Amino acid sequence: MTMKQVELLAPAKNYETAIAAINSGADAIYIAATNFGARKNAPNSLDDIEKLVNYAHKFYVRIHVVINTILNNSEFNDAIELVKKLYNIGVDAIIVQDMGLLKAAIEEKIPNIQIHASTQCDNRTLEKAKFFDSLGVSRVILARELSLEKIEEICKNTSCEVETFVHGALCVSYSGQCYLSYANGGRSANRGECAQPCRKKYSLVDSNGKVILKDKYLLSLKDFNASESIEKLINFGVKSFKIEGRLKDVNYVKNVTLFYNNLLNKYAKRASSGKVFADFEPNVDKTFNRGYTDYFLNERGQCFNFLSPKSRGEKLGKVKRIFHNYFEIDADIHPQDGICFIKDGKMTGFLVNKVEGKKVYPSKMDGITSNTVLYRNFDAKFEKLLENSKTVRKIGVSFSIKDGVVTIVDEDSNRVCANLPQGEVPKDLEKMKENLISQLQKTGNSEFYVTSIKLEDDNLSYLPLSKINEFRRELLSLLMNERLANFKRLPQKPIGYSEFPTKQIDYRGNVYNNEAKSFYEKCGCEVCEGALEECTKIPSGIELMRTKHCLKFASGLCGQPCKKLFLQDEKGKKYPLRFDCKNCEMAVLNP
Repeated sequence: MTMKQVELLAPAKNYETAIAAINSGADAIYIAATNFGARKNAPNSLDDIEKLVNYAHKFYVRIHVVINTILNNSEFNDAIELVKKLYNIGVDAIIVQDMGLLKAAIEEKIPNIQIHASTQCDNRTLEKAKFFDSLGVSRVILARELSLEKIEEICKNTSCEVETFVHGALCVSYSGQCYLSYANGGRSANRGECAQPCRKKYSLVDSNGKVILKDKYLLSLKDFNASESIEKLINFGVKSFKIEGRLKDVNYVKNVTLFYNNLLNKYAKRASSGKVFADFEPNVDKTFNRGYTDYFLNERGQCFNFLSPKSRGEKLGKVKRIFHNYFEIDADIHPQDGICFIKDGKMTGFLVNKVEGKKVYPSKMDGITSNTVLYRNFDAKFEKLLENSKTVRKIGVSFSIKDGVVTIVDEDSNRVCANLPQGEVPKDLEKMKENLISQLQKTGNSEFYVTSIKLEDDNLSYLPLSKINEFRRELLSLLMNERLANFKRLPQKPIGYSEFPTKQIDYRGNVYNNEAKSFYEKCGCEVCEGALEECTKIPSGIELMRTKHCLKFASGLCGQPCKKLFLQDEKGKKYPLRFDCKNCEMAVLNP
């Protein structure tokens, strides 16, 4: 059975992180440019993106740039110009939310660059995926809330590539459908400015003021980990496996990317070239996480973490005994580790000052008792290992030498030939052969490693080691030039209008400019309302968020008759909740 080819798509907040992700095994990188990215705090200059493209393409790694905010009329032309500049520096794809950019593609106002429909487009139904497929986009990025069954259905009934998230933080709302941050303080998630009100404390109260859950992080979810479903997703036909985290640090990206690189290698061929030579064993339990969930891929489980939006990390075990200024535990703990535990329904923690065998001396003993379960949310030794890691990626090459000609071929069948330098007849032919083989194997700091050398030539000239080394460097340089010359950006097939799944859309269509409105109209859909960001006063009763995370389910009230429920913030503001039990969804309404 032929293995399917897949892509591991890693996040990068900057050039340094992107390079680390490539060296750790990413087949593609998604990154923001100067403007219009849904993480406004992670911009990158065009110069840095061009440098990244030049490095990535050596390994046939592709660069995707996010332009996934909604655009107002005054920004639209700037966005068009940005796309043109990105294309000119070699970027492989753009990730878009604003439908005006699709209209621009139809009208050939932007270059022939691949277009991916962002998860911000609210791609949670087969009908929506088929719409983008019929438009002609190269890829649809699915909502995180979909089940394995739904993902399989979409893969079977669309011809475009399907991308799905496999790891990282979870938005509690359907992507593109959260207006809570904008309603609270004017910072729009659809404009890259989310203030993350979902990670704050709330209480669940009923219409009589009865408190059901008090001062908990009621909208805070665990982190996504789909590693146990990777093989199934590959078999369904998912093309791209996406790691969330454009705001994450470089150590996080190194660790998680290498973890999924190793996992994907078990089940599929890879979309890029090269082998990762790692000097650490990845472990996603040791990196930032709020506890893991596979969300709604399989049967519904506990996807929420009401205790804290901060990292919980890896479970270490229970405290055995406590003393005046230390405790004992059967766990491998190091000085400067960050340790946390749950006390009275809250997460608290400490730093480790000193370790002597099983004796651990914390920065404070407050709340630590026998049988307290400890977690490590900062592994000082592991972080140092990641920080100092020399993990590299190299492309396999083979040499063959015959009739005075050296041929070098890489793993993608790129090939160059060159004549061996001529000189005197060697006094010791066998020694000359040994030297030639030995020096050709030394690829040093280049992007290559040698898989084999086949020597079938008894008419070699004498060459000093320095001359062999110079010849090898020139040959590898020629091969890299050949690789880059043969790298082809994948074209975007023609985009055309198609019938939208619904005849009308309201503010949840996120239409913020005239071009986007015209796009929907040409797709047979009436825009009844513009984007909520146009409003100076947000209407009462409208949905600020729709989510698969249900507080009735989480509080054990699922299926029970109960009074009207409200989400109350720390200032006493109450948000009415509406429950769609048929679809197992909850909506947070504007008061």
